[in-house]
Amino acid sequence: MENWRRGRSAFWLIGLGPTFWLVLFFLIPLAIVWLYSFAELRGLVDMEVTGTLDNYARALDPLYLEVFGKSVVFAGITTVVSLIVGFPVALAIVFAPPRWRPILLLLVILPFWTNLLIRTYALIAVLRVRGFANFTLEWFWEQSNTLLSLLGLGSYQLLGERFEPLELLYNNTAVIIGLVYVHLPFMVLPLYAALEKLDRSLIEAALDLGASQWRAFLTVVVPLSMPGIISGAILVFIPALGSFLTPDLLGGTDSQMIANVIERQFKSANDWPFGAALSFLLMYLTFAALALRAVVSRGRGGI
Repeated sequence: MENWRRGRSAFWLIGLGPTFWLVLFFLIPLAIVWLYSFAELRGLVDMEVTGTLDNYARALDPLYLEVFGKSVVFAGITTVVSLIVGFPVALAIVFAPPRWRPILLLLVILPFWTNLLIRTYALIAVLRVRGFANFTLEWFWEQSNTLLSLLGLGSYQLLGERFEPLELLYNNTAVIIGLVYVHLPFMVLPLYAALEKLDRSLIEAALDLGASQWRAFLTVVVPLSMPGIISGAILVFIPALGSFLTPDLLGGTDSQMIANVIERQFKSANDWPFGAALSFLLMYLTFAALALRAVVSRGRGGI
């Protein structure tokens, strides 16, 4: 502490650059957009900040509230699915041999090395009608038909005359798959960080006292990994709530999320005040999620 006090000028000098960058390129643009939310259009491109709340009142229209609700549901499902899929992955990395852990972690973060747009188009190639997923299902269908024929059951056509490709693209399911695909690493990494600090002797003690592996998992592993679960849920829920590229490319006409509506207001509709109001309502939802995380952490003794 004394060293910090003696080097206070050096501390402020080092922090001046990042602070200037944060204020100039984050806080000031954010404040401008916030002011736009209280503006009125005075023509095709002209706006005047009048302090009106009409944009927020318009955002509370049932049509937009439905889109908000759908976005929250999509983000919630994405968070739950990411947790269900990510927990075993994090456990596998933690209990893997030490020499394999860096390689497994590299595989988790490897998608970050590729642009999101490229990854989304790659997912389209997997999910489309003549994509890799349907090709794989068709191969299993053909092999199953061959097996049934060898068993003398081919004439019953138990699997149908021909394979019918599944409609995996341009619907709500495709959006959920895409969101989980994009945000899964944000769940795995906090879980891994929490599980790595887990005292394995507690698991051994629970097993020695007669608990089954499933009960030991629920009563020991899950509670002790709760900080990672909460952090991962926040890291997945907030970006998923504001996603627009994934539903735009993978979703159908009824799969649009609130970020897609905001994008249209700023681009095609040219209604910046209304888009700004929608943006800040989305930000308020984000703050609510962070506040909920703080309340839960405080209730658990400051985790």
